[in-house]
Amino acid sequence: MFILDQVYLGNSLLRWVIALAVVLAIYAILSVLRRTVGNRLKRMADRTTNDLGYFMADLVRVRTKKILFFALAVYGASLFLVLPTHAGRVIVGAVFIFLFLQVGFWGNGMINYFVTRRATKDGGDGLNLEAYSVITWMAKAALWAIVVLLALNNLGIEITALVAGLGISGIAVALALQSILGDLFASLSIVLDRPFVIGDFIIVGEQMGTVEHVGLKTTRVRSLSGEQIVFSNTDLLGSRIRNFRRMNERRVLFTIGVTYQTPADKLERIPGMIQEIIVARDPVRFDRVHFATYGAYSLDFEIVYWVLDRDYALYMEIQQEINLALFRKFEEEGIEFAYPTQTLFIEKNGGGG
Repeated sequence: MFILDQVYLGNSLLRWVIALAVVLAIYAILSVLRRTVGNRLKRMADRTTNDLGYFMADLVRVRTKKILFFALAVYGASLFLVLPTHAGRVIVGAVFIFLFLQVGFWGNGMINYFVTRRATKDGGDGLNLEAYSVITWMAKAALWAIVVLLALNNLGIEITALVAGLGISGIAVALALQSILGDLFASLSIVLDRPFVIGDFIIVGEQMGTVEHVGLKTTRVRSLSGEQIVFSNTDLLGSRIRNFRRMNERRVLFTIGVTYQTPADKLERIPGMIQEIIVARDPVRFDRVHFATYGAYSLDFEIVYWVLDRDYALYMEIQQEINLALFRKFEEEGIEFAYPTQTLFIEKNGGGG
């Protein structure tokens, strides 16, 4: 007992032994607890194949760092010792710093999980992952900036001036890079709002084509004639975009004209003929047919039907079948299609001689 009663740095050797035992005990308990909880979450995730379960297991098993356990163990041991005030403050400050770092590690994992989940939730439909990487980078930068500021504030460093300086610097950089940042945020808007994805056929103004690449500054579209059209992301979002991939059905409106010499009874039968021809096609939903107008040289019928698919080639095949069937039917019925004609009336005055 005499040896244990000897005093070192203001505490007996017995107190130091107890403190060491507390450090080892706390560290061991937290390590075992991390491993036990992590393994249990992993087994639960394996049974349910739930990605959230794997995420939680990863947070506990991988992203929970043992350095925090050591800091907590040292703090617990300090409670059994008589330490100078400044030493106690250093230990408490170190615990908070390691706690903030741990929050940063957990935050990194959460950012990776939610951004990856967002990027793949539609089964990998081709959205460019560059923008998602930028979202991840920006979110992590903001997270670690907060962690560093909290750590500095905990150390007693005045951060008000630092935050103000960073704010002014940020405004200056934003003004200098206004065009680039505009395209960057437009890219993020495309990713998050999803007005189109890679593979969609879009029309922007007079330009049209298939989206090939959504980048951080530009979006590239392959036109029908083969060349690549490059849009600034800002200009693209400022335009009206027609996305044909989102179309589940295609409405078709077309007109035909017959000559003014067509008898009235045949005019009355034309709508039924057209309806019968369209209804026989598949996949098609008939809408209407009407004798619409008296044209300059024709009697015009307006026809509307729906193709129950967005495929343009299928629509053209169906329209071709309808046109051929109409031509044969009108030929059988003796109905003539109208075409631009002029009738010239010549009045002949009588004269002598």
